[in-house]
Amino acid sequence: MLQQRTLKSLTRAVGVGLHSGQRVELTLRPARPDTGIVFRRVDLPEPVDIPVNALAVTDTRLASTISSGSAKVHTVEHLMSACAGLGIDNLYVDITAEEVPILDGSAASFVFLLQSAGIELQGTPKRFIRVLKPVEVREGEGANVKWARLEPYHGYKLSFEIDFDHPAVDSTGQRVEFDLSAGSYSRDIARARTFGFTKDVEAMRTHGLALGGGLDNAIVMDDYKVLNAEGLRYDDEFVKHKILDAMGDLFLIGKPMLAAYSAFRSGHALNNRLLRELLDHPQAYEVVTFADEKLAPRGFSQLARAW
Repeated sequence: MLQQRTLKSLTRAVGVGLHSGQRVELTLRPARPDTGIVFRRVDLPEPVDIPVNALAVTDTRLASTISSGSAKVHTVEHLMSACAGLGIDNLYVDITAEEVPILDGSAASFVFLLQSAGIELQGTPKRFIRVLKPVEVREGEGANVKWARLEPYHGYKLSFEIDFDHPAVDSTGQRVEFDLSAGSYSRDIARARTFGFTKDVEAMRTHGLALGGGLDNAIVMDDYKVLNAEGLRYDDEFVKHKILDAMGDLFLIGKPMLAAYSAFRSGHALNNRLLRELLDHPQAYEVVTFADEKLAPRGFSQLARAW
């Protein structure tokens, strides 16, 4: 049987929110089978649990935000991406503010935290959402078109293409395909950082956003070049970060997917629209388990390797 996974012990991190600039403490705790991933606002007078699901996403401007009533948690996608990449099914995320800490701007620190706590197999079958029919969402036309698509696939494969008119981005790879059965999430995707442009950062700060952003937790570019002294971590770090984000956004459906995801210039909003489109067509997917783990796609049946 391919089993669900949680942590062996709790682990903690302290950082600042990318947009809020607030100090925030994060505690990751083991959870029982079939709990899913639950964010818990422990700073409120009465702690509020916010279980992850596609319909809990209430804001997709610059990041993915989930809510329960008036309680919110912003910028959940990098932690969710790490959970997807390592196959974590059940987890409590205690948080002392309304934004997940940005840490180094990638998912690498979250991968380190999860692996440091240890991953424990649970005696309950892992449940997958298997896509049976293609589902697609589109926005805009001509040069402004954006789209995202899910198609049947025995495994989990993502391909993404970006299109930025900027010298620093144009000189790098702008299309990447990552297959969980063939690649290593920790090595190939997790270290890709979020990125932004100095002119946009200045505009965001006037609106109270990107207050915690800087060269230590993002790739920052002026009109011509990357300003980070150490340069890029991958030759195609920009588009790899889009894959990282997409893995986090898609895992907000609450279960790992068996599907091929492809996208052109997509983002948090379109990714969530894609999940809602899938859920609106019950004939397009089914929930499955693997009594014999040898029948499961390879990337899911093995515990993720360390660095």
